[in-house]
Amino acid sequence: MPTPPRPEIADGPASAEVREIERALNRITYLSTRARQHERLMALAGVPLDRAAVALLRQVADSEPLRPGELANRLGVEASHVTRTVQQLQKSGHVTRLPDPDDRRAHRIELTDAGRQAVVRVREAGARGMMLALAEWSPQELGQLATLFHRMVDDFLAYAAEEELESAGTT
Repeated sequence: MPTPPRPEIADGPASAEVREIERALNRITYLSTRARQHERLMALAGVPLDRAAVALLRQVADSEPLRPGELANRLGVEASHVTRTVQQLQKSGHVTRLPDPDDRRAHRIELTDAGRQAVVRVREAGARGMMLALAEWSPQELGQLATLFHRMVDDFLAYAAEEELESAGTT
């Protein structure tokens, strides 16, 4: 659980370190979301899917099965976007819809064997590229980076959840 921001930090300008982290994250996001990068990764993985489909498959693989609305929340997109992507992935045999055991009127999205294999291939291709790019890093440095990235993401998610609760309380 992240610690609450100290008042002198929350209201003041960002430190040079935080500005550099924000800059690095923007660079990583740009590099990882470029269309050419996605096409190269899909070619290496042998998976002919667009970015939205891959993002959805990854999310379902990490937490399946999910309702479409929950997928939309987790991906930060509109429900209609998820519906279209799920339809595309159903037609290509990567996902299936299952009745929700808690509400038979609703359904949950689950990966098929083809969907699980596609996620594995995409992740392996991505990891190979990362391994080559970080070949000069020591195992200790890689471990530190992984630990800090996970900590940062957990703190971002906790902060976002707190902000949503605060927003819900003020509306």
